[in-house]
Amino acid sequence: MGSLVLFNIPADVNGLPENVPPRSTLKNGARHGINDSRKLGYDGPCPPGGTHRYFFKLYALGVELSLETGATKAQLLKAMEGHILGEGRLMGKYKRY
Repeated sequence: MGSLVLFNIPADVNGLPENVPPRSTLKNGARHGINDSRKLGYDGPCPPGGTHRYFFKLYALGVELSLETGATKAQLLKAMEGHILGEGRLMGKYKRY
C-alpha cells in the first residue's frame, strides 16, 4: 500500500517535495500522521501484481487541527468533521513491472 498522511498544511503551500522527509513536523509546519504501514512518512506503492489504483485526497479546512504528530487517519477524519470547506481528489494507477 502506498500512503502519506499530512495535516495542517499551510494554505499557501502549492506542492510537496519529492521524498517528503519522515520528520514529525515539516519545515512548512505540516504534521505527519501515521500511514498504512503504521509509521511516519511516505510509503510508496507496492502492489503484488497487476495494476492498482491509488487515491489522493486533499481537504481545505477552516481551522488548524489540534492533533499531535502521529495521529491516525481515523482521528484525523473525526477532527475534520464540520470543518471541511472543500476537497480535491485524484486517482492514479500504478503497475509493477
